Amino acid sequence: MLSRVAASFYWLSRYIERSDGILRMLKINYASSQDAIQGFTWEPVIRIFSGADQELFDKLNNDSRTVINYMVTDKTNPNSIISIITHSRENARGVQEHINTDLWQCLNEYYHCVQDKSLSTRLKKEDPISVLDILIKQVMLYYGTAEVTMERGPGRSFMNIGKYLERAIQSIDILDIKFGPLNNNPDLLTDTTYWKHLLQSLGGYELYLKTYRDGLEAHNVLEQVILNNDFPRSVIYSVNNIQRYFDRLKLDSSMTDYQELSFFIGKLQSHIKYSSVKGIQNDGLHLYLTHLKDQLYQIGNLMNERYFANS
Repeated sequence: MLSRVAASFYWLSRYIERSDGILRMLKINYASSQDAIQGFTWEPVIRIFSGADQELFDKLNNDSRTVINYMVTDKTNPNSIISIITHSRENARGVQEHINTDLWQCLNEYYHCVQDKSLSTRLKKEDPISVLDILIKQVMLYYGTAEVTMERGPGRSFMNIGKYLERAIQSIDILDIKFGPLNNNPDLLTDTTYWKHLLQSLGGYELYLKTYRDGLEAHNVLEQVILNNDFPRSVIYSVNNIQRYFDRLKLDSSMTDYQELSFFIGKLQSHIKYSSVKGIQNDGLHLYLTHLKDQLYQIGNLMNERYFANS
């Protein structure tokens, strides 16, 4: 497969996964903002997806609808949904001859949905959750179409590597941001609503209730999001799938490139697999998460150098 084509598959999927994470965070945080009597802030969401710019915080003024519009429809925001899906569609257009018609039409529909000029007005005047749900369903339709119709070849492998790399990074960022305030506000440790919203933003609340019987505890949340092999948005689940789909590229790769990347992925996989919540907390959660993210970025950089020829 040409490096340009491989890169387009990879980035197409990363952008779609990023849009899914943003939409889910916006939906849960908006619901949280309506429940909170005081003290709610959009700062964690903005920090995860748009950086820690105080000028931006001041501009958005912690207003829920203003933040949602900025994260969904603002073309000046490189991480808004409209910007991300535009990039995703551009990547898909570049490999249109390699993807089936159903998937192209699905992505095209998502693109036109976010380009709809009435979307900004609807987010301001209607219930934002209902509008966000429409966009989330577009993502789900895309994933279902890709699963059912995509040829099981290298293109799909690159798509899934991109998806799970992006997903792992998002889960790490959310944990890092949400656990960060505990040092200055230990009362959050017993705030069940705080942990419920974290799990809901990752789609893991129902699984948590089935897995743990002793209520919402910070260490259990940490275990599920990092170490639970059955949770589709856990870090270990994502890394396992990066390894799974990378292994399928073995016959289409030079052995040197394959072995180098396989080593880095396997090393990260083993590091997480043999971690424990107690060990993570003893070593320092922030340092642990930073190390994981650095390793994921290194894998992404090696993909770019070895498989995409810096395309």
